Amino acid sequence: QLQLVESGGGLVQPGGSLRLSCAASGFTLDNYAIAWFRQAPGKEREGVSCISVGGGCSTFADSVKGRFTIARDSAKNTVTLEMNSLKPEDTGIYYCAATPLSLTNYCFRDRGDYWGQGTQVTVSS
Repeated sequence: QLQLVESGGGLVQPGGSLRLSCAASGFTLDNYAIAWFRQAPGKEREGVSCISVGGGCSTFADSVKGRFTIARDSAKNTVTLEMNSLKPEDTGIYYCAATPLSLTNYCFRDRGDYWGQGTQVTVSS
C-alpha cells in the first residue's frame, strides 16, 4: 500500500532549526503534490506548507512564512521541510500528505490522499 514516512523530528531550543523529511514507500513523490501539516494537543490540525508537482510552486501558512522552506529531492524520493527560527508555538506532531495531481503549478494545505505516521517536534528551553 502507498505509504509515507516522516523523520527528523526532535527537541530543539527556541531560535533553533530542524529539518524534516517525508519519504515515499511504493510510489514516486514526483507525481504528487505534497503538504506538511502539524497538530498540537488541544488545537486543530494546521496546514503548514505545500509544494506542487515538479516543485515550481509552494505556499506557507502565515504563522511560518519567512521561517520555513520546502523542497523536493527527486534522487532520494523525498520532500524536506526546513524549519528555522523555531518558536514554542511550532511544537506539535508534523505529518506529510501526498495528493496526485496532473497540474504542475498548484498545491493545497487543506487535504491529502495519503498520510504518514507523523514525527514529533518539540521547541522548548
